[in-house]
Amino acid sequence: MQGPSHGLPSEPGPAGQDGDRAGGPAIGVIITVATVLALVLRVYRLTHPGLLVVSQYDDGAYFGSAVRLVHGAIPYRDFVMVQPPGITLLMSPAALLSYLSGTAWAMVLGRLLTAAAGAAAVLLIGLLVRHRGALAVAVACGIATIYPASIVAAHTILLEPWLVLACLAGAVAVFDRDQLTASTRRLAWGGAAFGFAGAVKAWAIVPVVVLLVLCLPQLRRAAIFAAGVAAGFLVPVLPFAALAPRRFFVGVISAQLNRGGGRTPVLHRVADLVGVSFRTSTTALLLGLVLIVAFVATAYLVSWRRTQQPLAALDTFALAGSVLVIIMLLWPPYYAAHYMAFFMPFLALTLALAVSRLAASGVLAAGRPAARRWLGWLAAGIITVAVVAGAVNMAQTVNPVRHGDGVAIRGAIPRGACVVTDQASYLLLANRFVASQPGCPDMVDGLGTDLVLSGGRSPATGAAQAPAVRAAWQQAFSHAQYLLLSHKAALRVAWTPALRAYLVSDFRLILTGRHYQVYQRRQQPPAS
Repeated sequence: MQGPSHGLPSEPGPAGQDGDRAGGPAIGVIITVATVLALVLRVYRLTHPGLLVVSQYDDGAYFGSAVRLVHGAIPYRDFVMVQPPGITLLMSPAALLSYLSGTAWAMVLGRLLTAAAGAAAVLLIGLLVRHRGALAVAVACGIATIYPASIVAAHTILLEPWLVLACLAGAVAVFDRDQLTASTRRLAWGGAAFGFAGAVKAWAIVPVVVLLVLCLPQLRRAAIFAAGVAAGFLVPVLPFAALAPRRFFVGVISAQLNRGGGRTPVLHRVADLVGVSFRTSTTALLLGLVLIVAFVATAYLVSWRRTQQPLAALDTFALAGSVLVIIMLLWPPYYAAHYMAFFMPFLALTLALAVSRLAASGVLAAGRPAARRWLGWLAAGIITVAVVAGAVNMAQTVNPVRHGDGVAIRGAIPRGACVVTDQASYLLLANRFVASQPGCPDMVDGLGTDLVLSGGRSPATGAAQAPAVRAAWQQAFSHAQYLLLSHKAALRVAWTPALRAYLVSDFRLILTGRHYQVYQRRQQPPAS
């Protein structure tokens, strides 16, 4: 059942205006242009020299898990993973290409698919707010298109673009304009989309909780939505969890909660939230944050005073989701810049809905020059921050692997050799990830192996003290014909004096690259 009218473009007003009908053609054009532009921006980053073969740690673990799966190894049972299996399943079709063209082109396809997922999120966020009119669509799609963290997250195979895409697909299903849908089918399918989002990354629990609260006090609707969430999560997860329940629980939940390490400064996180470089002055960072908060608060306060209408369910979802996601991203010690991509849909929705409320309340058209000027300066400030952030982001580069590195690795390591590495992306992009000999370790995530087997510790925080970690690395080295160690191997390999001595005595250095070294065993390892 639909809620009462809120005097917004989503509801026919006294003059019969309706956001969908009045601005239909314009809205379609805005969504299409923004989606195409988003795809161009994300693919454009991949056209920079070397960026298709960028050295990234996480994507090696994620795509490597898909390659292992299609070649017969089972996540959690045969190798350690610290995320749910959603990304493994999503990348498996691309990983199948490794049988035909090798893992390098398969991984390139995975990156292109991730860029497309990032662009598709712009389409869905436009559909979610289209009933609020062209202005709301332009704001939401504009932010989603150029938000720096979203562009960064889509430059390679990371979880956030897929997480955001699944959550927005669920939101489009469960919301009928401003209110939750009365259709049980849409509610169930929307829940399933959010459930699959949780199978990509557990952060999806935040919007799920908000929507469950919004479903109350109608327990039947809440139960239907919860059942959809459960099905969407359990169908992809349960087969893997059932084969290795303890390893799954420790990797996905326990080790993540107990993960130690240094704390990323809050100002760095605020910079990513606002969408500017962390080198920006503290004053500018706080000013950007204050501008956003002040604009949203003003818009909702003015709208409430003029209409005396409570918040619609969509507004509540955006505002509550924004607050909870900010807390979630600012609180834990560990943080990476691309994490803030998960905040993008909530920020875009919040600002777009705030603008639409101002427009519907008549403030933007009212004959109040002072109010219009003040709101105009606020909007101009936010737009300026967004444009500058987009320009800074496009000017930034990541550290790519030089094309010659892949050639050099392929020349140093024969096809099918058993190679152990702390960074799987090097081997994937050199077509040396898949071993032909039996007994080769299936490890894809060295740091994840440390975290899981030590209960949340990394090499920097004492993972080598755990007997299981020491045994895992010793076993991996003892079966390897070659070692490829990155310049960050000290942060991922649980080195002990015995393991270092083994490296020196049994391996010899044969290749030194810009960010890695390749070692060859002096004698063949014993047969398994």
